[in-house]
Amino acid sequence: MKRRFSLGWIVLTIILGALMGSALGQIIGLLFPDGVVKDFFLRSASVGFSPTEINLVIISFTVGFTFHLNIIGVIGIIIAAYIFRWYA
Repeated sequence: MKRRFSLGWIVLTIILGALMGSALGQIIGLLFPDGVVKDFFLRSASVGFSPTEINLVIISFTVGFTFHLNIIGVIGIIIAAYIFRWYA
């Protein structure tokens, strides 16, 4: 019998796959000498918005995030989605 996972579990799986893959890509990129291969592993796309301060007189806070994703991060997402599908 297959279990049904919520959208939160799916998003968590994708984010963890991206984090682990991106971290692994950074480590692999540091091991290679300067060149095309190192650039391939270290190149990333950035998505997000810059920090913005919200002042509500009583409280103020800063909101912002940037998501950096490299090629190994994409592979990590694919592997995480495959594992998630296998358990679902």
